[in-house]
Amino acid sequence: MFLVDVHAHLDVPQFEEDLDKVIERARKAGVNVIVAQGSNHESNLAVLEIARKYPDLVKASLGMYPIDCTNVPIKAELSGKYKRETKVDVDETLRFIEKMRYQIFAIGEVGIDMKYSDDLKTQQENFQKVIDLAKLIKKPMSVHTRQAEQEVVEQLISSGYKKVCLHSFMGRKSVIKMAADAGFYFSIPPIIVRNEQFQQLVELVNINQLLTETDSPFLGPQANQRNEPVNVLESVKKIAEIKKFDVEETANAIFSNYQRLFL
Repeated sequence: MFLVDVHAHLDVPQFEEDLDKVIERARKAGVNVIVAQGSNHESNLAVLEIARKYPDLVKASLGMYPIDCTNVPIKAELSGKYKRETKVDVDETLRFIEKMRYQIFAIGEVGIDMKYSDDLKTQQENFQKVIDLAKLIKKPMSVHTRQAEQEVVEQLISSGYKKVCLHSFMGRKSVIKMAADAGFYFSIPPIIVRNEQFQQLVELVNINQLLTETDSPFLGPQANQRNEPVNVLESVKKIAEIKKFDVEETANAIFSNYQRLFL
């Protein structure tokens, strides 16, 4: 059985003390690939180092988290809850990602976030630059869509770029259908075991467009516990249950989807 985690954050403080053990647990459980996501320039540097340390398992995806973009204002009432960790601007970050094009697997995490910022226009402009870069270097994107699902899907469709994984997508049924009809993929985190919205998404979307992620250390199968890549198996099990497939058959189908999008 082949397991894949297409979206994990391994460079965060939650893994500082025991990343070696986290990686070893994933490896022993049959996880073949972990796509580690960057969120800003400093995060991207850390992700590259992690991928170099675990070359048999971890692949680097360099990104620009939408509200880490230095030109995107954070809502005043939420400014105390989100601390931007970079001073490197959008264009410099994108130039670095382009420079690293032969060392990376994907572009992510990128997208639009309307929970923490009201500035849709600037975020769309930033996201378009990301899409243009993805086209140029021919890399798939792992896309964040919080409270902007329809806007993101419409922009992606308008761009004509198909190498897209919608990470932890929470759009309504009509937007799920729009994205699925456009040929986009959806990555499902282990929180699906206790989240009806992800369960509904899996019911609606063809198995050939589903991927698995953990979003480690977030979105785990148990509330208030650190998530890690080994838990990607919980996503597979729940998808198999919903689709009424064998677990191994489901895992192998998802791994084939990963190969089709990323390789």
